[in-house]
Amino acid sequence: MVMGLGMQMIAWPEQLCEELASAGRYVVRYDNRDVGLSTHLDDLPVPDFRAVALRRRKPAYRVRDMANDLIGVLDGLGLERAHVVGASMGGFIAQTAVIAHPERFLSQTLIMTSTGSRRVGQAKPALLPALARGRQASDKAQAVEDAVATFRLIGSRGALFDESFVRKIADESFDRAQDGRGYARQLGATLAQPNRTKALTQVSLPTVVMHGLHDPLVAPSGGLALARLIRGARFVGFSGMGHDLPRALWPDVAQEILQITG
Repeated sequence: MVMGLGMQMIAWPEQLCEELASAGRYVVRYDNRDVGLSTHLDDLPVPDFRAVALRRRKPAYRVRDMANDLIGVLDGLGLERAHVVGASMGGFIAQTAVIAHPERFLSQTLIMTSTGSRRVGQAKPALLPALARGRQASDKAQAVEDAVATFRLIGSRGALFDESFVRKIADESFDRAQDGRGYARQLGATLAQPNRTKALTQVSLPTVVMHGLHDPLVAPSGGLALARLIRGARFVGFSGMGHDLPRALWPDVAQEILQITG
């Protein structure tokens, strides 16, 4: 299970993981490079976001490097093949790994993610300044409040927004590790990601695409494009869901994963 930009593996809810495990699945969460307890590449510079987005500068590393990390996790655990679940940036990583190493995967579940094309899945422009600011809080209380403010912008609507869960994950994440520069390097990788549209048409892996129909950060057009491009893929849209994993939808998300993983 591959998490998104700046998010640690604990952002995958334990209840969701336990439901998958109770159905006989061996669940693996891990921290991407530059977050949590993973390797932090402190010797690499923070990229100039505008220059990277305009293809004038290279990022510190690329999504394909993070996809190679995923393959490394499988190798390290002795797993020849696995089902992969990717959320947001984790979806970029999962797709990239599947395209490069289709023999290593049994299915893919893509949640609130996109194709890399700049024609679909784009964020609302008003969100971009907050995204670029990233994680700057130096104390836990401020970090938690910042997380709540961010997810009020990008998260689910109304009763689906679960402030208590956001606070819990932000609190635990601060205690595990904080790395604003690592977040910035991950963001640089996402800004420099290639358009996978053509490559995705060659993917025949069993795929389910889940997306919040009110996601302001990765527009639903991204998920719809994935479902159109990948042969046999199924799209599941959740009304009211934004760019998060609302507690009320955990059972639905678990059932979709269990169904695609057979």
